Amino acid sequence: MIFALPAGVLLGVLTNLGQGVLLGSSNSLANSGAVWVVAAFVAGSWSRRPVLAGTLTQVGAVVGYYGYAELGRDGMGGLYAPSVWLALAFVAGPLFGTAGAWWRHGQAWRHWTGAGVLGAVFGMEGLWHLFVLGYRDTGFVACALAVALPLLIARSRWRALAVSAALSLVALGCLLLISAVTGL
Repeated sequence: MIFALPAGVLLGVLTNLGQGVLLGSSNSLANSGAVWVVAAFVAGSWSRRPVLAGTLTQVGAVVGYYGYAELGRDGMGGLYAPSVWLALAFVAGPLFGTAGAWWRHGQAWRHWTGAGVLGAVFGMEGLWHLFVLGYRDTGFVACALAVALPLLIARSRWRALAVSAALSLVALGCLLLISAVTGL
């Protein structure tokens, strides 16, 4: 857990740097909420305190991203966007930290639910890219990950895939609501 916060900060900085390097719609991979929560999932899977480890990675990612924007670029602008993302870090961090712990240490339904939760965030992002942003290439890649991850990491592959598919739709609904409310 000692590495969760610095790993999150590094992820945030690398995300910001990646946006300046990747071209076209592949740029969205550097600005991917799904990629960010993989860090919380991994931290949670290795920590005795998965909620805290997951939260620290996400808070660190927000701090690293906007800190680098402020200090290494032309500034981050106002505090609205960082505040929204920080609030979301306190939701995503515990959720994905717990999912990681369930996947690694859980028995039966917890194991395949944890794997399905990880797949679902890529499903949500893939659907967002396909139907909201119109990014077919990254949308299909994210949807493929939503299928591949549960099949690759879960012992009960088909149950994990079912969780991934169902939660992809739920998460997309949440993302649409968050986008409507925050304007981001």
